[in-house]
Amino acid sequence: MKHVKFPALVLALTLLFTLAACKPAAADPTAPPTQAPSSEPAPTQEPSVEPTGEITDVEPGPGTRIAVLSGPTGVGAAKLLDNIDNNPAALQRSGYSYTIASDNSELVAGLSNGEIDIATVASNVAVNLYNKTDGGVQIIAAGTLGVLHILESGGGTSISSMADLAGKTVYAAGQGANPEYILRYLLQENGLEAGKDVEVVFADASEISAKLLSGEIECAMLPVPAATAAIMKSEGKVRAAIDLTEAWEGLKNGSQLIMTAVVVRTEFAEAHPDRVAAFLTDYEASIDFVNNNQDAAAEMIAGLGLTPSAGIAKQAIPQCHLAFLAGHDMVAGISDYYSVLWSVDPAAVGGSLPDDGIYWLGN
Repeated sequence: MKHVKFPALVLALTLLFTLAACKPAAADPTAPPTQAPSSEPAPTQEPSVEPTGEITDVEPGPGTRIAVLSGPTGVGAAKLLDNIDNNPAALQRSGYSYTIASDNSELVAGLSNGEIDIATVASNVAVNLYNKTDGGVQIIAAGTLGVLHILESGGGTSISSMADLAGKTVYAAGQGANPEYILRYLLQENGLEAGKDVEVVFADASEISAKLLSGEIECAMLPVPAATAAIMKSEGKVRAAIDLTEAWEGLKNGSQLIMTAVVVRTEFAEAHPDRVAAFLTDYEASIDFVNNNQDAAAEMIAGLGLTPSAGIAKQAIPQCHLAFLAGHDMVAGISDYYSVLWSVDPAAVGGSLPDDGIYWLGN
């Protein structure tokens, strides 16, 4: 094989052009001065966001963590929870997560340790938590009015008003909470005193239901859906004798019976007021849906485990007195209710009436 050799001149020229190509170009006197390289990474430029009139999630960190209480306190949120699972595009803000709790104590713990941002709790729990945490939570809405009913067993029809409870023994669920204070107040306003004119025995709701169905006790106070379930299972032997919401309204004292408050951690509300506002929009829409689409809502409620069955849920929805109160309407309603609780027992509201800082009214 014949090898071709390049002349020395060609090699020399090749080396010369190679060196010239590697030499830095002369500085352009019109160009801006260059900076020395830095060991620090260059800051990331955040993209600009044009205002669209819609709520957008541009803040870092987890989404809004909400929690509801199983039973009537969570019924109004059923459509919101269903949307989180199946239709997040229908919500004002994506990024929700939720928990369903079986007891108020779980919600108190979650709010206190920062694991929950927004929760539906019993209204007396809200004020107690506010007082105990030095303003660590705020009320953003009211979700349900009264959910309590006096039931009469054995097919009896002797009870139709609070005055008819004189001389009777009433089994009741909810000692040390809203139900006890509501019962005591309504008896008092009808000239009766618990423990003197009416014997009140506190017990677990499941125990009370069983005794009603067996005919062992004559009357009891239960919340829906427990009251609804007892009536449906009794096959006509247990009836709803008094709706305590109607009994409260009959006093015409200007106050409202408000049993559910929606609270937010104050720290979360201060950092993310737009997320709180978005939640309120979605929560109001959920309550409206449940009230006006009871068949579909009943399936959602049962599917979420808020009631034992869709049949019970459908019967319970009207008895839950679902409502949405926010802003100044909320303040007027709940503050009057707290005044009533305080008059019955100051311990009901944590020893003192709350200041206006308990209410979140937006930006």
